[in-house]
Amino acid sequence: MKSAFSKALNIYTLFKEAILGKEQNFTEGSINRAIVLLSIPMILEMVMESLLAVVDIYFISRLNNNDAVTAVGLTESVIAIVYSIGVGMGMAVTAMVSRRVGEKDKDGAAVSAVNALYIGGSVSIVITILGAIFYTDVLRLMGASDAIIEIGSGYTRWMFMGNMSIIALFLINAIFRGAGNAAIAMQSLWIANIINMILDPIMIFGWGPFPSLGVEGAAIATNIGRTCGVLYQLYYLAGDRGIVRIHSNHLPFNREVTMRLLRLSVDNIGQFLIGTASWLFLARVIVTFGSAAFAGYQIAIRVVIFTILPSWGMANAAATLVGQNLGAGHPERAEKSVWKAGFFNMCFLGFVSIFFFILSEWVMRFFTQDPEVIRNGANCLKIVAFGYLFYGYGMVVLQSFNGAGDTRTPVVLNIFTYWFFQIPLAWVLATMTSLQVSGAFWAIAIAESAIAVAAILIFRKGKWKEVKV
Repeated sequence: MKSAFSKALNIYTLFKEAILGKEQNFTEGSINRAIVLLSIPMILEMVMESLLAVVDIYFISRLNNNDAVTAVGLTESVIAIVYSIGVGMGMAVTAMVSRRVGEKDKDGAAVSAVNALYIGGSVSIVITILGAIFYTDVLRLMGASDAIIEIGSGYTRWMFMGNMSIIALFLINAIFRGAGNAAIAMQSLWIANIINMILDPIMIFGWGPFPSLGVEGAAIATNIGRTCGVLYQLYYLAGDRGIVRIHSNHLPFNREVTMRLLRLSVDNIGQFLIGTASWLFLARVIVTFGSAAFAGYQIAIRVVIFTILPSWGMANAAATLVGQNLGAGHPERAEKSVWKAGFFNMCFLGFVSIFFFILSEWVMRFFTQDPEVIRNGANCLKIVAFGYLFYGYGMVVLQSFNGAGDTRTPVVLNIFTYWFFQIPLAWVLATMTSLQVSGAFWAIAIAESAIAVAAILIFRKGKWKEVKV
């Protein structure tokens, strides 16, 4: 009894330490403890990021208008490009900051952080201008009808114009992850989500003195929430409590650091844009089967992302451990960390897949009562879940390449898996077989399994240990 109580107390203490967080160097001590301390806040961070989209789609579905859900889905499919840019640059920042932390070079980590923010700010300005001009053309290019454009173009405009908060959240959180303090990244998204959950129903439905803004209100609420999260990040980053502390001497532009970040970022952004483009193609194929099929797919994919993004937390933990341990000259410890994190992640997604097989229709009913939407969404959840076991291991390995600075390998894998395999497979199965829209869902599961197997085989060769960042 005493032993059980002692174990429970140790688990609680470890969980509390992970939530409260402080920046640490994970180049020594227990690997399992390091994975837990990094993974818990990173998992909760990813849950919070995915919750933004889930909350939006929940309230928007209450408008009982499939065109509204479709408009949001098409917009998010394109905005995923912004996510790709933010995540891609974020992985470059994590790789450089974690390597500098492993080398005990705090000033180098701060300079990397500052120059990453300069790059992100420049990119977001360009996206804002283009989005403000071409937002209706984007929806039309994605196959939206005039009715969808009429109801959803305001959402599209606000999401493009608020892209700076998206990129800033990803970049600054990447700095904290690289430094070993994922708790601050998690807390910033708590703030963003709490504000979004409060403002979403108020702005969508017009509670109290606020006018009803419909779909457009969801975008405004999300942007306000994300901006508040960024302000919290900046407040902490400019303080004196962490390993990475940005002060006036770190602010000058550093060409050498910027070029290294750009080199890493281009590959990282490339690998995510390649994947995002394939999702755009899938969206374009699925929307041809009607609003009910597309609405079901969009709700299901948000649920899938809600379960996969926590796994990205585990993958990001592995990337940080790889970067810090390579910087400290411990490549074998870096590799061991990846295999352990991959196993834990595979077990987690295995349980999620069982949940989807049993309760997929119940999950869909939480968002909608339309029987056709429920049928298509439940079908998507069940089929995609077939690839979860492979993907659980593979996503950790892929992210570990990035943590090591080997960004080229994921690019090559993504090109061949998504463009030369998933896209043709989705088109053939959806348009040339009796599977129809289910064919596109099967293409997702098969392609994600294939890229995971390929990544594991390449990782075992160990060339990533020799990359210089």
